[in-house]
Amino acid sequence: MMRGMERRPSRAVTIRDVVIGGGHPILVQSMTNTDTRDVEATVAQIHRLEKAGCELIRVAVLNMDAAQCLNEIKKRISLPLVADIHFDHRLALEAIRQGVSKVRLNPGNITKPEKIKEVVRAAQDANIPIRVGVNSGSLAKEILIKHEGATPEAMVESALNEIEILESLNFQDIVISLKSTDVRVMIDSNRLMTKHVKYPLHLGVTEAGLGEAAIAKSALGIGTLLEEGIGDTLRVSLTGDSVQEVKVAFDILGALGLRWRGVQFTACPTCGRIGINLEKIVAEAQERLKDVETPLKVSLIGCVVNGIGEAGHSHIGLVGQDKAGVLYKDGKPVKRVPEEEIVDELCQMVFEYERELIHAKRLNT
Repeated sequence: MMRGMERRPSRAVTIRDVVIGGGHPILVQSMTNTDTRDVEATVAQIHRLEKAGCELIRVAVLNMDAAQCLNEIKKRISLPLVADIHFDHRLALEAIRQGVSKVRLNPGNITKPEKIKEVVRAAQDANIPIRVGVNSGSLAKEILIKHEGATPEAMVESALNEIEILESLNFQDIVISLKSTDVRVMIDSNRLMTKHVKYPLHLGVTEAGLGEAAIAKSALGIGTLLEEGIGDTLRVSLTGDSVQEVKVAFDILGALGLRWRGVQFTACPTCGRIGINLEKIVAEAQERLKDVETPLKVSLIGCVVNGIGEAGHSHIGLVGQDKAGVLYKDGKPVKRVPEEEIVDELCQMVFEYERELIHAKRLNT
């Protein structure tokens, strides 16, 4: 079900027990939106994100009180913990003392080389990586003046200036992000960066917003680069529940055939040929199968024109016809059921298929 893609060669960077770059699977990450000083709420949200498939979690470190909560959070979660640092390098130093697995520095608001070097030495001693995280909304004033705005060239120069400081100390455990609210700037910045370095790239359209428009911007920006083989980890930045970010991230990866988690649905747009209430069936099936974690492809097609072909590309398929549907498994027809029983029978087949795959995996380990 997965297709091969020639990915940009990049340096492998280890964050505790996961690896970004070096040809490893593209990791999905997110960020909490809780007050980091509220350990209970932060830990609870991280557990929800992990259940959704998040593989790396970042928390905001706004002040020293938040920094000093990091070790307690770390002890209560299983995901690698990343500290998001702005303005005050001392927060990064405390986060490293607290045992985080990675720190993110913003070149736009921690600019003094001696302070950056102090953080780098601490990261070296702790054997943790640093993300050089450039955002179009927080570029240094002199960079904005030089390039007459937050252009791709400005974004890349900001990152390269900081990377030069890190490399001067022989520090190479670096991940880079170049995020913009402008999809074209985000795409072009990352393309340009690939001409300069081999460090892994963290993709994202920052501050994408809420709802369908935000998802479209994220999918276009991230998806375009992934299709070109660019990108080693990603975060979809959406207003609201961070769990949605993780789900959309896997939808993007799944749409490109790179990775997916849970059920990937194929469903026709409906037309005058369909013989069942497909919209209702798709909505019910998606809701009942939302907690499936095993990668499975399910096609839900309302007529025989494309239905049989799509079923042949799916683990489980439905072909609607005359107020009923034929259910397929691995491209072969299994049973015909009346319309009112389709969702029950379909979901049962998906759950059984998942159990079979899990059992087979256990036998092979």
